[in-house]
Amino acid sequence: MNKRLSAICLLAALAFHQASAQSLRHRVDSLLSLRYHKGNIDTAYITRPATKWTVTARLNVSGAKIEAKGIENGLHFNSEMKADYKSTISLAVSYLGFSLSAALNPAKLMGKYRDYELNFNSYGRRFGFDVIYQDAHNFTGWHDHEGMERIELPDGVLKVKTLNVNAFYVFNNRRFSYPAAFSQSYIQRQSAGSFLLAASGQGQRATLDWEPDMRLKITNLALGAGYGYNYVPAQGWLLHISALPTFIVYSNTSMRFGDARVPLHYHFPEAIITGRGAVVRQSGNKFYGLSMVFNFTNIGHEDNLAVHNIKWRVRTFFGLRI
Repeated sequence: MNKRLSAICLLAALAFHQASAQSLRHRVDSLLSLRYHKGNIDTAYITRPATKWTVTARLNVSGAKIEAKGIENGLHFNSEMKADYKSTISLAVSYLGFSLSAALNPAKLMGKYRDYELNFNSYGRRFGFDVIYQDAHNFTGWHDHEGMERIELPDGVLKVKTLNVNAFYVFNNRRFSYPAAFSQSYIQRQSAGSFLLAASGQGQRATLDWEPDMRLKITNLALGAGYGYNYVPAQGWLLHISALPTFIVYSNTSMRFGDARVPLHYHFPEAIITGRGAVVRQSGNKFYGLSMVFNFTNIGHEDNLAVHNIKWRVRTFFGLRI
């Protein structure tokens, strides 16, 4: 009798705990759903997907280039250095706006890519930002100096660490959605655009092991505004384009060739420009497309020395909503 009573009590306790766990999961799910769908939006223009889960596979390709132009002792010079392209494959799983992702770089696994790069971005309805950090040792390029033969700069002589940060605020966030173009956590139903408020920053440290050697340090902060537009030509299609020009309001730049310091004076307009574009196609519970982020920084002037930084990333993606 005691054994039977104990078994009944154990089963009752297990049933109670199971019911409590199900109730907790239901409560958490309800809170997440409420948060996910909460927002003062015009549903004639943008809406949330009807499903809770999203699985997205991505192929990412990125590159970087540095250009230097100027005049030394009355003679023009021009340099260009490019880093190896970086390619990664990533998989992201999202549940009601919360995402986990993992990325794989096949070239790095095979020992063919020695650099390090981190891309982190967040595209919200009101606010968004990109953070890009690159530690590259594989720049190759050339240097032209008036009256001299071109010098080829081999792999490994230029080492560059760069941090780019871009943030924006969307004014017309009730009808225009950045996430619809870049994370697909919203769906743009009708065409709409918005003015954007933007802030950008760049920090860079470069070392050229040449004769003479070169040391470059750059810190820039910029403010500006731009515009973005989501064009919906037909049901299931989205074309996005946006430009965020920001003008440098703080600049701290120093360059040395050997023991000689090269002055880099502020020359208006110095700018950090971020451009974005995307094409998204939705068909049933599937979506696929292409997106692009382009960063351009201009400091100095070609009458003395101008340095241009270019950083870009192209992404193709395919996703399922479940």
